[in-house]
Amino acid sequence: MFRGQGRCALFAAGVVAAAVAWPAFASRADPDEGAQVERGGEFYALHCAACHGARLEGQPDWRRRKPDGRLPAPPHDETGHTWHHPDAILFAITRDGFAAHAPDGYETDMPGFGDALSDNDIRAVLAFIKSHWPEHIRARRRAAAVRMEKEPRQ
Repeated sequence: MFRGQGRCALFAAGVVAAAVAWPAFASRADPDEGAQVERGGEFYALHCAACHGARLEGQPDWRRRKPDGRLPAPPHDETGHTWHHPDAILFAITRDGFAAHAPDGYETDMPGFGDALSDNDIRAVLAFIKSHWPEHIRARRRAAAVRMEKEPRQ
């Protein structure tokens, strides 16, 4: 377990409560939809690659806090934890910024892109990111989506 993982769980719980319904959302960020992935790649290059890397590799030592106490940008490839989160959470982070959903006092460099990107543009970026994940990760996420659809809503 790496430092800050407990905060990640608190953050995830807060975002899930505010995020878009998973089943309806998931079908809109499709890593197999070529035009969406291509458009997402263009937006990723413009808005995300400077921090998260042109190859989705993230910043060095992304699990170790910088001198200012903030964490470096994590990778979005299979070596990071991005793929562990449902699309609705990833969408909310991208649209609103990490701080909007993090515990009080949490400092982050991740801005929100809701003013720069439409909801469909954000979904395209997520489709681009997901298109780079290996098939075993994509299959695991599809299975999780099916489980979430079967769970009763509260």
